[in-house]
Amino acid sequence: MNYLIAAIPLILGASLDCLIGDPYNMPHPIRIIGKLISRLEGFVRRRFEGRLRKGGIFLAITVLFISTVVPLTLLIICYCVNLWLGAAVEGLMCYYLMAARCLHDESMNVYRKIASNDVEGARKAVSMIVGRDTNVLDRNGIIRAAVETVAENTSDGVTAPVMYMALGGAVLGFFYKAANTMDSMIGYKNEKYKDIGFFAAKLDDVLNYFPSRITAFAMISCAPMLRFDGIGAYRIWKRDRRKHASPNSAQTESACAGALGVRLAGDAYYFGELHKKEFIGDAIREIENEDICRANRLMYLSSALIFICALAIRTLLLGGFLC
Repeated sequence: MNYLIAAIPLILGASLDCLIGDPYNMPHPIRIIGKLISRLEGFVRRRFEGRLRKGGIFLAITVLFISTVVPLTLLIICYCVNLWLGAAVEGLMCYYLMAARCLHDESMNVYRKIASNDVEGARKAVSMIVGRDTNVLDRNGIIRAAVETVAENTSDGVTAPVMYMALGGAVLGFFYKAANTMDSMIGYKNEKYKDIGFFAAKLDDVLNYFPSRITAFAMISCAPMLRFDGIGAYRIWKRDRRKHASPNSAQTESACAGALGVRLAGDAYYFGELHKKEFIGDAIREIENEDICRANRLMYLSSALIFICALAIRTLLLGGFLC
């Protein structure tokens, strides 16, 4: 029974994510964290004027503290009342921390727009899942951006949260997601965010260091199962895994590019400013709309492999402790 209670949160969370995805019409903890970050950003800019790096540290510590203490307190109360209640509530929290279905649905919305030759609609759809300027993207650029975000967020949005939840339950999962959300909101290297987001960006790099690499290996391992190029995935990963300003983003992007036999990345505009980037992968063939579907299949299978391993680790660690 103890092992079952240990396994329930991850299983329930993954099941709910696969079945219903992101609850757009319901309050979402990550969106609440995002609003907290926005409010604190304004406060920090006023109170730490001229000292934004220190203000950024204050912002990050405050967000991380609130984002972990609230779920920790709630779970302590629930588990003290009843173990099954605690496991159910933690499972609901885990559900909010997983984003496989959301990533799939949003990227497939881009796929459907491209399939119907609605390039303008596809630009709008891809703008919902990427940080770059999308108004300058042509058809292939839109597809490339969608494939890249599926590849990168396989780690950031799916496997990394699962790994942290395996080690520390939903509480550690919220710690990770708070850090990752801060990086996505203020972790840019432009003039506006380079100081206030410096600490958040570095923290996210540290937290994603091992998950991104483990996920890349999972992608390489799963590629042949999907009849993709496993050897190519390893070759491109080994060659191009450092071709990104982030130490982690190119890990999964390179594995995916090699598996599909396409070229990703390259120059991109952010906030109207051109950022020069190296290409990742070889243009063995021209990228096509179907590559969005292929990237999603690779995301799901590699995530499933990591989920099984994470579930085994959590069950053994926590189940043994409860015994």
